[in-house]
Amino acid sequence: MSDVVRLGVVGAGSISLRGLLPHLTMDDVQDRVRVAAVCDPAPGRAAAAAEKFGVPAAFATCQELLDEGGVDAVTIASPIGVHFEQGMMAVERGVHVHFNKTMTTTAAEADELIAAAQAKGVKLVASPGEMLRPLHREVRRLVKQGALGTLTWAVAGAAFGTYHEDEASVRAGDDVLSNVNPAWYWRRPGGGPLYDMTVYGLHALTGIVGPAWRVTAFSGVRIPERTFRGETFACDMDDNTVMLLDYGESLFAFVYGVAAGHLPGTGRLLILGTGGVINGDTLNGEPIDYPGREQAQKLGRQSLLPHVVGEHARMQEAHVYEDVMQLVDWVLYDRPSIVTAEHARHVIEIFEAAYGSAASGRAQELRTTFQTVD
Repeated sequence: MSDVVRLGVVGAGSISLRGLLPHLTMDDVQDRVRVAAVCDPAPGRAAAAAEKFGVPAAFATCQELLDEGGVDAVTIASPIGVHFEQGMMAVERGVHVHFNKTMTTTAAEADELIAAAQAKGVKLVASPGEMLRPLHREVRRLVKQGALGTLTWAVAGAAFGTYHEDEASVRAGDDVLSNVNPAWYWRRPGGGPLYDMTVYGLHALTGIVGPAWRVTAFSGVRIPERTFRGETFACDMDDNTVMLLDYGESLFAFVYGVAAGHLPGTGRLLILGTGGVINGDTLNGEPIDYPGREQAQKLGRQSLLPHVVGEHARMQEAHVYEDVMQLVDWVLYDRPSIVTAEHARHVIEIFEAAYGSAASGRAQELRTTFQTVD
């Protein structure tokens, strides 16, 4: 292992073109990480991305990248439904892995990945790293010290809307780097708002409150067809899911991933108790005083992430770049990240249990857990 991590970027779609490649090819990180190769199955896309960002090698498949790209680690930014297969390919070759959300689609797949990585000595970092945020660590401290009294319930979630169709820089053009089709977000496996968007709030909720015990849910396809650039696509992945998490002792959380429509007047996370409410970055209506709050107000909350400095704070998808750098630091300096595969596995099991509950009409007990971070 050299003193620079040779990184492969698996997938040259939206998240790579807007976030991973711009951040990871900047001059200020070349002393720690260098993008050695990129792959994508869309004809010409990997080569075009490599040319634009100065990446030495381009391939059509993940297997070719792993076999010929000379990489120490990969960041997997392909459609979520193939993350497990590609992650196992990397682990089997002893290559360290960062997963853009979400790591897998089932807890069994996550089990297999984690066990294989441990056997091979491979490091896994699984986005999103919500507990890297100073606000969330402060919220956890406030909850633990009793600032809300006895917790009663919580809310987290997200709405699909037309977010992906509206990513103009990668969707509305005519060349291979600006006409990326988002249809996989609407299809099985791995599509839908849970794996793609609700995953953020649920990582924060479980990081703050802890692992859940049981899940019940309703779920289905609300919008059966979507149109992109004049073409109509059938949508077979659930896009409207509401669930209840049971934490035991009658503490519950309402979590949603819906086709459209945010709850009004709430931040990403709402935690309520007998002594008050935390809504986003406020406690009982007053701003929470956490390290870097004034900087966050000026430069955005991404600027408080450890590696998001200088120009990185003004660029898209800085939180994704941060999670990759968590892996880089772990590989180079043996500093394990708090962005763990075990936490990701628990969130994945909650999603899987929600779909199972909706299909069966029965609550689903959870078996996974993870170590919370103080």
